[in-house]
Amino acid sequence: MDADLHPFSTLSPARVVAAIESLGFWLPGEPFALNSYENRVYLVHDDERRRWVAKFYRPERWSDARIQEEHDFLAELAAEEVAVAAPWCDEAGHSLHRAEGFRFALFPQLPGQAPELANPAHLFALGELIGSVHAVGERKPFRHRGAMDMDGMVLDARERVLAGPWLGRLQRQAYERVTTALHEALVAYRWDPEQAIRVHGDCHIGNILGRDEYFALVDFDDCLMAPAVQDLWMLITAQAPEERHMQLSEVIEGYEQHREFDRRELALAEPLRTLRLLRHSAWLVSRWEDPAFPVAFPWLADAGYWDGHIRTLEQQRQALERAPRWLA
Repeated sequence: MDADLHPFSTLSPARVVAAIESLGFWLPGEPFALNSYENRVYLVHDDERRRWVAKFYRPERWSDARIQEEHDFLAELAAEEVAVAAPWCDEAGHSLHRAEGFRFALFPQLPGQAPELANPAHLFALGELIGSVHAVGERKPFRHRGAMDMDGMVLDARERVLAGPWLGRLQRQAYERVTTALHEALVAYRWDPEQAIRVHGDCHIGNILGRDEYFALVDFDDCLMAPAVQDLWMLITAQAPEERHMQLSEVIEGYEQHREFDRRELALAEPLRTLRLLRHSAWLVSRWEDPAFPVAFPWLADAGYWDGHIRTLEQQRQALERAPRWLA
């Protein structure tokens, strides 16, 4: 697709300001684009010196019902004093707004920095935060957001990559071979649907902000039904067994201030890491027509990237065959 025809190509700063001011705000300055690619996200401040994060949703990605369910979950969490940013609502109670073909929402800006995953106090606080989210998340299911499906997500990611011109002949053969093996390995990891609860879904440190031992969780754009460990495994980054044990212990101890954690779910951590690796490359491929992606990720078109990706997938295949290091 021609870059000029991409919907986000028409989202100029003037249109961003006009959309927000149509809600009754007055913005004395220009919007500042934040580091976001799936949607377009801007930091703005109004004439009362309040700072807002304006999220303009990618057209045709989520239905209105799915976006509204994200907003409703955030409002439910905020009502329980969980540290999240709930969307602003107009006088009619609407949190999802429209302007010139775009859907957008306003969130109060939450200041702070990413946590330090080597700091035990930070890890305990993160466990507390996620446990408080899940204590609310387990009360009822999502109706529209969908559920994590290991089988379907692996096949979808594989097909997206193979459908494009990204791989050379030998790379394609290697990718087909390793992803077939990974699919066979990953579908063996199943969970009872009753284990799935409402989770954040993309709980990496870039979506956690705070200072000292107080943190807040932002960007629920990928929230879905999944096992609780989906929101925990990305916090465990250590390679040495002693450090990994410390991280796990602190996170789980904090988590269980609000909700019991089923340790059997730790067996899903490595499979979930593998799934994320597969889906990340497929996401980049599927968004390449967005003019922001070739600029931000030019290495995707290099053969060297795909050689490295295939090697990483092979390493993950071997990791899945070994005894689960997460349970050590």
